[in-house]
Amino acid sequence: MMQDLFDGVETAEWREELCPGAVVLHGLALRHEKAILAAVEQVSRAVPFRRMVTPGGHTMSVEMTNCGSLGWVTDETGYRYAERDPLSGQRWPPLPEPFSQMAAEAADLCGFPGFEPDACLVNRYRPGTRLSLHQDRNERDFDQPIVSVSLGISAVFLFGGLRRRDKPHRVPLRHGDVVVWGGPARMRYHGVMPLKPDRHPLLGDCRINLTLRRAA
Repeated sequence: MMQDLFDGVETAEWREELCPGAVVLHGLALRHEKAILAAVEQVSRAVPFRRMVTPGGHTMSVEMTNCGSLGWVTDETGYRYAERDPLSGQRWPPLPEPFSQMAAEAADLCGFPGFEPDACLVNRYRPGTRLSLHQDRNERDFDQPIVSVSLGISAVFLFGGLRRRDKPHRVPLRHGDVVVWGGPARMRYHGVMPLKPDRHPLLGDCRINLTLRRAA
């Protein structure tokens, strides 16, 4: 019965406008759920999740991996995109087609046609992990949107303003939700509140987030 109730909640699609240029497409990724989850498994087998270290020496609580022609990395030298995994020296796995298709579909629905991501940061959260407010500013073309896909346990997305001190809007996200922001919203601060203990039927006690960008 709990599974039936869970399925009933997660199959509805609806649109939530956060501000000009920012939209939540609730439930959109459920259309491609199986293909996306299979691709996440392939990527994480090729390049396992790891906790990266910030330039200040802080080990991030969120585990990360990458795919695409560029991967986002951080270490003592700074935040940047790199063509190769700094641990192995190998190129990142290619961007899976289900990822790029999902991103292009979502961007088009939000008024950003022709989006072709070349980088996907894959984050894995556990209960208690969080992501502090930040801007996505390592990309070369800020005219391109950001597409963020939520999978697994629920989270509260923080969507702030153009200044770090602006009070962020709290946006509950569930499995299958997709957030798109670009245009006047492209440089808004955003983050994730600490995740509460929970379990998802497919992913257990974790949340997977795909952040797709045009980095080069």
